[in-house]
Amino acid sequence: MDDLSALSHLTILVMMQKTAAIAELKTHLSRYLSRVKAGEEILVTERGVPVARLVPVRAADQAPEDLRDLERAGLIRRGTGRLPKDFWTRPRPRDPRALIRGAALREREEGW
Repeated sequence: MDDLSALSHLTILVMMQKTAAIAELKTHLSRYLSRVKAGEEILVTERGVPVARLVPVRAADQAPEDLRDLERAGLIRRGTGRLPKDFWTRPRPRDPRALIRGAALREREEGW
C-alpha cells in the first residue's frame, strides 16, 4: 500500500468513527467512556494525528482462557469485585513466617 492509499484508508477510518483530541478526551472522559461502554469506538488524536483507539472490552477479553479453565474445573472461584460487608472487621490470617508478604514483594519486584 503506497502512502497515498494509506492516507485515504486512514481518512475513511477517521470519518467512520468518533474522534476526540486528547484535551477534549481529558475534559469529558466520563462522557467518552459511557459511549465506549455502549459499544462505540473512539479514535484519540493529537494535533489531528491518530495516537490511540478506545474500544469496548469484550466479555471474552476480561478473563484469560486459563482462568476460565480453572474455574470450570472447580479449582478457583473468580471474585465479584466486591468485598464482603464484614471484610475490614474479620480477623487477619496468621502468617508467622511472612510467606504472603514475601510473595507479594517478589511479585512487585518482578513487575506484576
